[in-house]
Amino acid sequence: MKKLPVFLLSLFALLFSGGLAASTTPITGTVVDDDDGLPLIGVAVHLVGSTIGTVSDINGSFSLTVTSEKPTVQLKFSYTGFQSTTVKAKPGEDLGTIRLSSAATNLEEVVVVGYGVQRRRDVSGSIQGKVAGVALSGAYQSGHPPYERGKPEQYNAIEENGWINASEQSVSTLSTDVDRASYANVRRFIKEGSLPPADAVRSEEMINYFNYDDPAPTGQDPIALTTEIGRCPWNADNRLLRVGLRARDLPRSEFPPANLVFLIDVSGSMQGPDRLPLLKQSLMMLVDQLRPEDKLSIVVYAGAAGLVLPPTPGDRGSVIREALEQLSAGGSTAGGAGIQLAYQTALENFIPGGNNRVILATDGDFNVGTQDQNGLVKLIESKRESGVYLTVLGFGRGNYQGGTMQELADRGNGNHAYIDGVLEAKKTLIEEFGGTLVTVAKDVKVQLAFDPKQVAAYRLIGYENRLLDEEDFDDDTKDAGEMGAGHRVTVLYEIVPAGRGTGDLGQLRVRYKAPEGGYSRKMTQPVSAGPENPSNDLAWAAAVAEFAMLLRDSEYQGTANYTDCIARARAARGEDHKGYRAEMIGLMEQASGMAKK
Repeated sequence: MKKLPVFLLSLFALLFSGGLAASTTPITGTVVDDDDGLPLIGVAVHLVGSTIGTVSDINGSFSLTVTSEKPTVQLKFSYTGFQSTTVKAKPGEDLGTIRLSSAATNLEEVVVVGYGVQRRRDVSGSIQGKVAGVALSGAYQSGHPPYERGKPEQYNAIEENGWINASEQSVSTLSTDVDRASYANVRRFIKEGSLPPADAVRSEEMINYFNYDDPAPTGQDPIALTTEIGRCPWNADNRLLRVGLRARDLPRSEFPPANLVFLIDVSGSMQGPDRLPLLKQSLMMLVDQLRPEDKLSIVVYAGAAGLVLPPTPGDRGSVIREALEQLSAGGSTAGGAGIQLAYQTALENFIPGGNNRVILATDGDFNVGTQDQNGLVKLIESKRESGVYLTVLGFGRGNYQGGTMQELADRGNGNHAYIDGVLEAKKTLIEEFGGTLVTVAKDVKVQLAFDPKQVAAYRLIGYENRLLDEEDFDDDTKDAGEMGAGHRVTVLYEIVPAGRGTGDLGQLRVRYKAPEGGYSRKMTQPVSAGPENPSNDLAWAAAVAEFAMLLRDSEYQGTANYTDCIARARAARGEDHKGYRAEMIGLMEQASGMAKK
């Protein structure tokens, strides 16, 4: 008898061992509103009986890769303001168009807000879709009427850093800042057709919204340092120094177990499509990142605070999603009581060596209970030594309390992001999950000791609320910023050269602590004066800084103008895989048109 070919033997083995291998092909489709056919953005698509899920994109499209030995599976489609539906599908099948019907409360036609009812304003644009049943245009939410609330939008005043004579004060010290909320908030203003208030424009947060191609750490320190220098675009006689810090990346498998407490504002001010509905969709995306060893709790606050989901393992995604889906807005805001309960819950379930974190999601409009910003800040400060970190996610417009949000994040050993749409939520909570939620170094301080023989004067661009005294650098009791896995920080200085010196400009010093605390470690390296061959990263950071100065109408903007700024940004765009830099160039062009009116 002749031998059978190897591939036939393999096939027989598969058949007699129980069948062919499990399929791992994507199921695709597009989700639309059954009423008008517009795509629905951010619909949760969940594989029933598992923790696998995804969300629909800006076009309503989704792709979910499944592993199943069964010929068919069930997908559940959930969306705020719409009736959930379950659909049978085969691995590899294109389901075409999935139509969701509005629930009894039709958010498309009427939006209930804290102080009345407003009709939806018609919008149009090259891209049309809906978030929580409300139409939008453009790549991010836009076109919504402003929601009038009890408080106007609030931002802490910024007094820009001025020039410092290096012969009188040669040392500059600051705490790192990895917050990026200002850029998303500025984008929201420009997309809606207006220039932002000057105090809403924080230069360092604009600059640090973008990643820079600095080298990753290779030694025992979790941070790598980079410096480079080039000509200052808005003042040709000066130079621009870029300092880059990059934290060590961690694969998801090495993330410490997480103890996360969602602290969710469900007060009346959170009604409206850009608030609680968007918040829920955002957090559902985060749920998909959890593992069995992680646990999650949900605390809500309005007229009173309550625990609506006790600590739940991360692999019970359907239970967590169901709890989120049940949330609705109404009542006044007892923010202080909610924060107390959230920290209590986090501490009762504290994981030694783990990622213990409260995630506060709100518009910041605390108007009942602990409402004074100083009082809230002191409350948060009293909790930070517990080892529980704080992440603040901001939502909404019209009454957004940006100053309060930033202060809480700064004082709570955490970070602050502004979520203006589903795509920003995806960037913050999925693409940058480690940087947002996994701390690898805390109390990170930067100090530049300039050589007065090389530097006549210097000016730090941004970081006005992050300045430290020189002696704070070596003081381990002084709180400073945190850096998450893979995070990058860029610091810019404008420099007036002293004569024609060619030596080092000075020394860069960085201090940091391990996430669990203890004594700090110190890193140092010289700041080279050249050669001046600026990278695209320096040129791009300079363009963003220039854009921020134009938006603020800064007294330090020199010869800055939109035409040259846009041209420089285009030249420095470089590789832009996800289109974030292209988007900013578009914002520059829009702002330029508004500035000329």
